[in-house]
Amino acid sequence: MKRFVAAVALWVGAALPLHASVEITEVTTPAGFTVWLVEEPAIPAVSLEILFKGGTSLDQPGKRGATYLMTAILEEGAGDLDALGFAQARDDLAASFGFDASDDYVSVSARFLSDTTDEAMALLSDALAAPRFDDDAVERVRAQVLVGLRGDAEDPDTVASTAFSEMTFGDHPYGTPGEGTIDTVAALTRDDLLAAHKGALAQDRVYIGAAGDISPERLAQVVDDLMARLPESGAALPPPVTPNFPGGVQVVPFDTPQSVITFAQPGLDRDHPDYFAAYIANQILGGSGFEARLMTEVREKRGLTYGIYSYLLGKDQADLLIGRASTANARAAETIEVVRAEWERMATEGPTEAEVAKAKTFLIGGYPLRFDGNAAIAGIMVGMQAGGLPIDYIATRNDRMAAVTVEDVRRVAGELLDPQVLTFLVVGQPEGLEAGN
Repeated sequence: MKRFVAAVALWVGAALPLHASVEITEVTTPAGFTVWLVEEPAIPAVSLEILFKGGTSLDQPGKRGATYLMTAILEEGAGDLDALGFAQARDDLAASFGFDASDDYVSVSARFLSDTTDEAMALLSDALAAPRFDDDAVERVRAQVLVGLRGDAEDPDTVASTAFSEMTFGDHPYGTPGEGTIDTVAALTRDDLLAAHKGALAQDRVYIGAAGDISPERLAQVVDDLMARLPESGAALPPPVTPNFPGGVQVVPFDTPQSVITFAQPGLDRDHPDYFAAYIANQILGGSGFEARLMTEVREKRGLTYGIYSYLLGKDQADLLIGRASTANARAAETIEVVRAEWERMATEGPTEAEVAKAKTFLIGGYPLRFDGNAAIAGIMVGMQAGGLPIDYIATRNDRMAAVTVEDVRRVAGELLDPQVLTFLVVGQPEGLEAGN
């Protein structure tokens, strides 16, 4: 109990903003792994973030949902411990682990006290390298996933996401939900989970970030021990895909009082020299806050929706500029007209100097707020590695944002935004719109 109370205090303290600059040390372990570390000895705790490239896109044909289900069971018993024993051992150490799977990555999060590093990492090592996949644990988690999938089938937002992915990516793994379907998840066997585990958690696709009370030498030992029992290579990554944007409006009939509208067009790769200008352009068009043009025109002036937004979505194998809004069925057509008009206006006229200045101030001022604790810092660092960003990105990001000119944003908006390619997918019973329009 004392350890638990102390851990709660430490996690609360670790959530406080770090006032010093973020200084990243690149650590190369004896086994050859690269790890980024921010040392913070003031709080005797460590946050560790790990990404394995590939994610649910590695699912084999007919086995959709295998990686997602496998990841959900990693903490349900490992090594000599069943699910209850593993949970008890973890809680006794006041440690916490998290496992998740997305289209492109399996993510692992760990938080533990400095003086229990050996014990906590031994548990995590078993979860990563020696999960039990006991029948009772598999069936319990499978049942939970199936309940979620049945609920998703009745949720218009999830139906919209699924339909949009199918339209945009076709038979590429991005085209179907990583959680799988009711039929595919129900049919998964223990052997399928073992194969998914071997394919997804491998040494050749890992990115690691750590922040807290741990030295480079100690971290190198921890990482090598964690990775030692994993296979050297995993399943082949999926190929790049060219998103399908036919333009116009596609309608998926669904019995709901509101239409869910997804709109998208090709985006811009994170490495593109114009990415910052595109980021600012989108902030003005449909980014966060009530001053974005789409929010102003669609919500504030016309009351068509409670909220509307757009953002640059960078997947490993495709880049999109995507947005969403929900509105009454009777006003879906009007909402689409306004969005398309604002897309055209931004492309042809560009932003004003005041809009660019305000967007840059917001984006630059908000960046330091992301670093609100060791877990956040470790997550940002591992994301930087996975995205191919340089180790000095945190220090240079705001300067690069500030260097973007009004002319840059206007030029990029004109080159990137394409109202003819902009595609709308509507799930609902929109009046005045028909399937295939």
